[in-house]
Amino acid sequence: MLLRESGKRTFLQDRQLGSSLALVAGALNSAGFLSVGYYCANMTGNISMLASASLQGKVDVALMAGSVVLCFWFGALLCTLLVNRGRHKGLGAVYAYSILLEAFILVLLGLAQLFWFSPAGQVMVAPLVLAFLMGMQNATVTRISGAVVRTTHVTGMITDLGIEMADWLTSFSQPQDAEKHQKMQKRLWLHSQIIVCFIFGSALGVYIYTAWPEYFLLGAGGVLACLALPGVFINMCKSSSKN
Repeated sequence: MLLRESGKRTFLQDRQLGSSLALVAGALNSAGFLSVGYYCANMTGNISMLASASLQGKVDVALMAGSVVLCFWFGALLCTLLVNRGRHKGLGAVYAYSILLEAFILVLLGLAQLFWFSPAGQVMVAPLVLAFLMGMQNATVTRISGAVVRTTHVTGMITDLGIEMADWLTSFSQPQDAEKHQKMQKRLWLHSQIIVCFIFGSALGVYIYTAWPEYFLLGAGGVLACLALPGVFINMCKSSSKN
């Protein structure tokens, strides 16, 4: 799922990658709100909070909301710089390493919450780190899929679903060739599945975080590592066979 870029990817690979990462993103987003009151993947809401809090004179809330947005942006920026550097050096598993780095940081954050953070430290650090990771994930998936898939928010996916649904309904009155119609159906299925997975992941995140809050981030990091490691191992095997 994490080795081929857009143009070389299949519909199934995009669907598998988008769905699995949307599950994780939805879970982290809902758990982040439950724990600290901020959505780490919803920058629209945080920007609205920044504006409203600024007008109401709630400086601390405005600063926190602005910091979350900035961390999301920085995650996307840093991830893209690393991906560009990896591609320049011919690193075949650059996207897998990006997701693996996200998993590693999640595990570190989970361990920090278990052993080091005070409640006040968690409220300050956790939403910033989670927003940074969601920016990384969104940039990774957007770049590898050629902007076909996004996983950390559903606004764009719902818009795409509306466009594709309109085109699909139009096809009944304006017949199109079979290949174009098939692509249209695949995109409908892709966007619908990602949205459903994000919703399901959000519900699952609430359930797991409520039951086992101490181990939630460790589990999420483990899931991401399981998604990334096959690509890393395959690339290592290919590299060793060439040598």
